[in-house]
Amino acid sequence: MKAVLVCVLMAVPGLAAAQQFGLDSGLKPLETADQTRGWEAVGRIDIGARSFCTGALIAPDLVLTAAHCLYDRDSRTAFQPADFTFLAGLRNGRAVATRHVRRVLAHPSYVYRGPENVDATAFDLALLQLDQPVSLPAVAPYRTGADPAPGDKVEVVSYAIDRSEAPSLQQACHVLEPVAGMDLFSCSVDFGSSGAPIFAMNGTTPEIVSVVSAKAVLDGKPVSMGARMARPLAELMAAFASPPAPAAPLVPPAPPPVQVQANAPRRLPQIGGPAAGGGAKFLTP
Repeated sequence: MKAVLVCVLMAVPGLAAAQQFGLDSGLKPLETADQTRGWEAVGRIDIGARSFCTGALIAPDLVLTAAHCLYDRDSRTAFQPADFTFLAGLRNGRAVATRHVRRVLAHPSYVYRGPENVDATAFDLALLQLDQPVSLPAVAPYRTGADPAPGDKVEVVSYAIDRSEAPSLQQACHVLEPVAGMDLFSCSVDFGSSGAPIFAMNGTTPEIVSVVSAKAVLDGKPVSMGARMARPLAELMAAFASPPAPAAPLVPPAPPPVQVQANAPRRLPQIGGPAAGGGAKFLTP
């Protein structure tokens, strides 16, 4: 029985080897205007000052990415929308468009329990709503397509820790057998590739059919994982269209009663304390 080792060596049985679907291409850096033409709607998502993911526009003001990119892996708390910046078409340090983020939303069924929670991959999708739409002729949002079938050829455009200033394209990798709401791909990914769009070609038009969620090892070879996206994305879009719940009013707790001893000075209670620390790190992948 074959197994996939997912980052922290969690096994998923019963998967076919990638070799039966043919050879994959290597990564091709997209470093010139001609090479990046058509891929400008893929961008790097900077999170604070020290980490990033990859995402892609599916509407002028909506970026599709992985839900685990919304969380600090150390504190396991959610980042705030102001922590995110989307750099569309970033190449050699320059972006076609730079936008801040006003709202973030993970799939309603996604629960972040740390990078070892491979079961969450089936819902590992999120939307970032930009503060202003990207309304440029060269930056066309992508359509989303149906779930791919085993053996289908797909493409992935991603940034990663060792290639953070320009995207790379893997023009030929393949879909492996799905497991529990997840697809396995023979595509090459690394830290920073989380949320990268996985495309299937509909004629000459690329359509997003999944996003990168995790890196894994199958029979000693690197593979990647992503959600079977069609149904979860529809659920996420429906949740996004619903009015957000109003924030609960911030009511400070009442201070405890002050105990006063005779002939003793009053000691007022202290409320609050130093803020908890923590910093962002590269997410997996």
